[in-house]
Amino acid sequence: MTFRILALVPAFVLLSFAASTQAAVEQLIAVSTPTGELHGSLMLPDAGKSQTVALIIAGSGPTDRDGNNPMTRNDSLKLLATALAQDGIATVRYDKRGVGASAAALTDESKLVFHDLVADAQAWVKLLLGDPRFPNVVIIGHSEGATIGLLVARAGEARAYVSIAGPAQSAPQILRSQLRGRLPPELAQTNEKILTTLESGQSVQDVPPALMTLYRPSVQPYLIDWFRIVPTEAIRDLRVPCLLVQGDTDIQLPVQAAQSLHAANPATELVIVEGMNHVLKLVPNEQSKQLASYRDPSLPLAPALSVSIVRFIRAQTGGTAGS
Repeated sequence: MTFRILALVPAFVLLSFAASTQAAVEQLIAVSTPTGELHGSLMLPDAGKSQTVALIIAGSGPTDRDGNNPMTRNDSLKLLATALAQDGIATVRYDKRGVGASAAALTDESKLVFHDLVADAQAWVKLLLGDPRFPNVVIIGHSEGATIGLLVARAGEARAYVSIAGPAQSAPQILRSQLRGRLPPELAQTNEKILTTLESGQSVQDVPPALMTLYRPSVQPYLIDWFRIVPTEAIRDLRVPCLLVQGDTDIQLPVQAAQSLHAANPATELVIVEGMNHVLKLVPNEQSKQLASYRDPSLPLAPALSVSIVRFIRAQTGGTAGS
């Protein structure tokens, strides 16, 4: 099932959700892992009254629990948590190992592989499943976090899974697409050789300085592990209800990615939010405005995003997402 949601949600829809708006309380929360504690924020609606908690998993690299990194600040995930709390849904968002308050959980980048992040998310789910306040646990992943969330959701312990701007292709295919036409011919050939070698599961010793940020030796174990994952293949095995949300002004990921995931598993629900970009704001497809939005926390979320997620979660939890 596919829905296209207009940037301006009809007033009666917004009013129906606004009627249940609740105050929110935020608390610090942590989970133990083999390499150290991971730290996050538990946002509770109405001073703690909730029957559903959503684990929000951030995107790639140094993106923190709020959706920010050292180069940008847009507060996208913090705003999402706040919007969900206003409709009675508790959330946990966290700093991945090596990021923010969880920096101490990663002391050696060369020891990190992609499935470590999957295991970390599973640890959070286990923690929340053991909390009597939350009979319903939902996973929400954004960008690369959507792939992590997909692998966790396949275990079937969560009630439902929401993918926001989740990739469909494998990571090396995405890299090829992003770098196509942007490298000098000789460097492009070297890049392809490196990608092919990493895809085969082998490390690369000779990385030119121009590509060292992408393929430095210490990050190669992570890349080799990550490169094996093809989201369109992984989602075929998903047995819990799934909502795929994609904005149509996303300059990082096209609408076709969400459509491909939906085609791979037609039982999923697909919502395309008109005017929403990769950081979940209403931004036209203009380069200058897009780039500015990545550094503007004052821009509100696209209203249809939280409306769609709340509707989906309530449908999967028998209307018990929040009182």
